[in-house]
Amino acid sequence: MVSENGPKKRGCGCSKQDFLPEESFQSWGNYLKALSSTKTRLKDRLLARSDDNLELREMRGRSHNEMKKSLNWWDLIWFGIGAVMGAGIFVLTGEAARNYAGPAVTVSYLISGLSALLSVFCYTEFSVELPVAGGSFAYLRVELGDFMAYIAAGNILFEYVVAGASVARSWTSYFATLCNHNPDSFRLNMSSFAADYSHLDPIAVIVSIAVCVGACLSMKGAARFNSIATIIHLIILLFIFITGLTQANPANYGNFAPNGVRGILKASAALFFAYVGFDGVATLGEEIKNPGRDIPIGLIGSMVITILTYCMLSATLCLMQPFNQIDVDAPFTIAFQAAGMNWAKYIVALGALKGMTTVLLANIVGQARYFTHIGRTHLAPPILAVINGKTGTPVNATVVMTIANSIVAFFTSLDVLSNLLSISTLFIFTLVAIALLVRRYYVAGETSKSDRCKLIGFLALIIGASIASSALWALNQNGWIGYTVTVPIWFLATLGLQLTVKQARKPKLWGVPLLPWPPSACIAANIFIMGSIDGPSFMRFIIWTCILLVYYLFIALHASYDAAKDTMEAADASLESNI
Repeated sequence: MVSENGPKKRGCGCSKQDFLPEESFQSWGNYLKALSSTKTRLKDRLLARSDDNLELREMRGRSHNEMKKSLNWWDLIWFGIGAVMGAGIFVLTGEAARNYAGPAVTVSYLISGLSALLSVFCYTEFSVELPVAGGSFAYLRVELGDFMAYIAAGNILFEYVVAGASVARSWTSYFATLCNHNPDSFRLNMSSFAADYSHLDPIAVIVSIAVCVGACLSMKGAARFNSIATIIHLIILLFIFITGLTQANPANYGNFAPNGVRGILKASAALFFAYVGFDGVATLGEEIKNPGRDIPIGLIGSMVITILTYCMLSATLCLMQPFNQIDVDAPFTIAFQAAGMNWAKYIVALGALKGMTTVLLANIVGQARYFTHIGRTHLAPPILAVINGKTGTPVNATVVMTIANSIVAFFTSLDVLSNLLSISTLFIFTLVAIALLVRRYYVAGETSKSDRCKLIGFLALIIGASIASSALWALNQNGWIGYTVTVPIWFLATLGLQLTVKQARKPKLWGVPLLPWPPSACIAANIFIMGSIDGPSFMRFIIWTCILLVYYLFIALHASYDAAKDTMEAADASLESNI
């Protein structure tokens, strides 16, 4: 039987054993036998849940080497800011202010920021309790099971690839602008290719590879670079803020919310994506010196700084120009030009470049660590789980994800990539909040049957009421009668969970306060925002999930089943030896 620790170290090159070392794939006979047991194995994996000790010890042991614990709260704060604060503020603000919220876009940023902060709270508790590279994948494996974790992780990895590719291509566009060229000037036009894939972007590939090399060589070195780049980025943003205020005209705030509450909320839904990226910081758990102290300070601190920065900059923009004159594509650049400060466009472009570089770094770091932990479970090829002995980084996973990012970035236009923005991130944030409630209120063998049934019932009401509110919003109903039903149901279900179900587990180091309200509000907010996402994104989500299911049924199910069986046999052998 193949070792549970995955592929053995090899001098060079790869073999089938590096990718499919499990018993089910050792011969065609074995594989056919495994396929004939698909129903039994699927039932086993659907009901299987991991546990904290397995994730913290057994899974990490499959990587051959430990990641180096070199990060502290200071590093995490800058990684959090660097992962979130890219070019989004320079792009999304214009559309949100002009088309939806007007000067009240600042309120929209605050609402979406507080919504993101609810997810940060949930991630923080899990990260402190389970400081592993898998991030949300590991959290969901423990509380919602192997299968749900696999579907969630597959979607988040796809989202990471799309985000990484789009940021890399945006990097080229801003660099061209900084050099006084058209955004497409540095791309190669191949007229024989389809229109959306005809502008090849070698600079995006070069930047992605450079970031990959830095991420592979040293995590501490990457953290230092990220800290310096992010601090410079914040200084540039502060300069834009102060310079912009010198051109402020309070009269521009005369019509503060031209489209009322609905316009503010529509803008909040669009601006939520300016806060996405912090979840990648949770994948650094194994490299943090003191998780109980460093993770809460790093994750929550970085999000608070980001919220304040976004609100300050958006307020400045609306003071500089009337909201109906703000440019949708380059709001800050055009605002400074209108004020006779044409030189400021170079500052804006430089700030965007700095921000996108740190986003690229945080993106590839998060991707690699997600993939590393997935490889440990054999839901992905276990060669991806290997940690390099010299650098203490997941080199294999980093290189594979960089290749995927580079291929997409080289060929695919920004228009296509922007249309792939999907519900995957919100889907995972929602699952993590649900998993946190399950973790606190249910422990197998300890929670009574009555409490378990009440937990299931209240969760169903919370999720159902949230979906109903989202559906009302998506149908563009102007009345509020429907919300007078859905919101009280959500409130009463959350209150019922708090008052009638006994908490089965208390956090050891840091826990979300006022449970169950923050996770429940997180579920409601994330599902509500999904109501503002377009139909093609839902279709992309369904298609990609179907692809994941095909791979799961024919490969991942059997690989993970064999790996789990090996783990159980090894545990039993160890127990007998101790006895």
